[in-house]
Amino acid sequence: MIFRRVLFAVCAIFSFCFAGGLFGCSSDRTQKALPSEPPSNAGLVPLVYQKLPHNILWLTNDTDPVFASDNAEKGGVIREAIMNFPMTFRVVGPDSNGSFRSAILDNQLALINIHPVSRRIIPELATHWAYAPDKKTMYFKLDPDARWSDGVPVTARDYLYTLTFMRSEHIVAPWYNDYYTREIESVTAFDDYTIAVKSTKAVPDLYLKLGISPTPEHFFKTLGEDFLSRFNWAVVPNTGAYQISDFKKGRFIRFSRKKQWWAKDRRYFKNRFNVDSVLFTVIRDFNMQWEYFKKGRLDTFGMVVPKFWHQKSNTPVINKGYVERIFFFNDLAQPSRGMWLNLDRPVFEDIRVRQAFAHAMNMDKVIKQVLRGDYFRLPQAFYGYGEYTDYTIKARGYDISQVEALMKQAGWHRGPEGIWQKGAMRFSVIVTYYLEEHMPQLAVLKEEALKAGIDLELERLDPTAMFKKTLEKKHDVAWMGWSTGMRPSFWEGWHSDNAHKPQTNNITNTDDPELDKLIDRYRDSLDEPERINLSGTIQNKIHDICAYVPSYMVPYVRVAYWRWMRLPKFHGTPVSDSLFDPFASDAGGLFWIDEHIRHQTLAVLNAGQVFAPVTIIDDKYKRKGRPE
Repeated sequence: MIFRRVLFAVCAIFSFCFAGGLFGCSSDRTQKALPSEPPSNAGLVPLVYQKLPHNILWLTNDTDPVFASDNAEKGGVIREAIMNFPMTFRVVGPDSNGSFRSAILDNQLALINIHPVSRRIIPELATHWAYAPDKKTMYFKLDPDARWSDGVPVTARDYLYTLTFMRSEHIVAPWYNDYYTREIESVTAFDDYTIAVKSTKAVPDLYLKLGISPTPEHFFKTLGEDFLSRFNWAVVPNTGAYQISDFKKGRFIRFSRKKQWWAKDRRYFKNRFNVDSVLFTVIRDFNMQWEYFKKGRLDTFGMVVPKFWHQKSNTPVINKGYVERIFFFNDLAQPSRGMWLNLDRPVFEDIRVRQAFAHAMNMDKVIKQVLRGDYFRLPQAFYGYGEYTDYTIKARGYDISQVEALMKQAGWHRGPEGIWQKGAMRFSVIVTYYLEEHMPQLAVLKEEALKAGIDLELERLDPTAMFKKTLEKKHDVAWMGWSTGMRPSFWEGWHSDNAHKPQTNNITNTDDPELDKLIDRYRDSLDEPERINLSGTIQNKIHDICAYVPSYMVPYVRVAYWRWMRLPKFHGTPVSDSLFDPFASDAGGLFWIDEHIRHQTLAVLNAGQVFAPVTIIDDKYKRKGRPE
């Protein structure tokens, strides 16, 4: 969902309940039904309401096209796999920034959202919105039917509490402390269902900043020093279609659909979020997930990795039509995949050495040889943001002569084994990664880097261990990526405020005063053309610092699915990054399970009969000028 992507910022792109007051304890398994009578706000301090200004021009949007199918059916279970069990169900604080948090956050709605096709504002928890003359404030009318999953109404006090929560030192989340202090000035309540959210400054696209989510005060109450441990496995009440209903640590997590969800008949939610439950099973090996899928124990399988699409797809369940495939182009900002250098490592102190490292990474050969030309070279860390991207920036190409010149300028020489040396220092670094499928790519990089005099030691960890190591800044080079938002975000990953300390997204430990000034100006700018210009300048500065080596981009979705998994005729939207995403409120939950087709498929399979194989290529959202 778009506001989670903006306000909850960047998450690592790793492979990736409902009961209010649910906590993990000594048992590995925790389950609890919703209370028959919802708790109330009794005992909470009454709010003091302000007077609502006159002449507010209220806006709404109930005319944009719906983007779900009238053929959708309710029911069934979608069975998915995750590589690792999350370290916490918290979405803030230490160890919370893993990929599974999106499953939790996408079930927490915001005030407003963005239509996935028209890109205009649509209602979510607010039915109407308005802009104040100061260009810093938005007013919202809350939907009086909105409910937390424990039955408590969502009211103005939950938005006031968001500021209290996000500013609290007890959540141990410096980014959120800073954002909700530096960027969000106040939340004002005019009655139980009318609020104003005020920015500390006027900004372009104010709605992207102020459409915040509520936080259930009745659940968290007064925060204390025990927040991290007390809420580590808490299933927090939410406002979306699903909530965790059951889990066993290290084994599985089940989300169940709320049968009486308050928004199920709203215009932009109708005929969506159709399956009764979503079961995530921990299967730590990607190839083992493939075996589970072929046996019908998983319902979908992502096939972006070329060997699965081109080679392993030559298998009976696909050739006999029991499983179908789709190749769907989307139009999204690209995650910043690549190699992240830790500048606190002595070997990377000299910018010429970092540049030499970049020129020694033969990404083009990886794309051509290992990835079968299916992927495209990513030019830089912030690609695909429209006017906010400088498309003149190009990634450094593989060039041994450049490596030689730069290393000699930096005072290095080739040692007996051909590896660059300087005094007692040898140009050997550990590249940490998590997915076995990436080994062939890294093996090519290692081989090509060796020709250029650089020794890459490859270290594979499980996703949780790798992410923890990277956030604690204990890596040499991290092979990973960060997700995107509606606009480029620079402070989290590139400002010195987040360098040389654990649990921040500046994993390169970039600490550049000139870059800091540019980022501060970008954050403080009141003028969109200036922000666009600053965005390009910052991107060029980041390119020059050379703490990041971009790898490749994948502007499409490729997935195999058992034929009982059904999609709308249009398959997906321009912002669909997963056609079988069960939760995201901007474009998720469009699929459904057809039980008649399931029974038919299994009967044909058991009888040894076949269907015609199906492969769908949908390129309606493919950007013009993109390589074929």
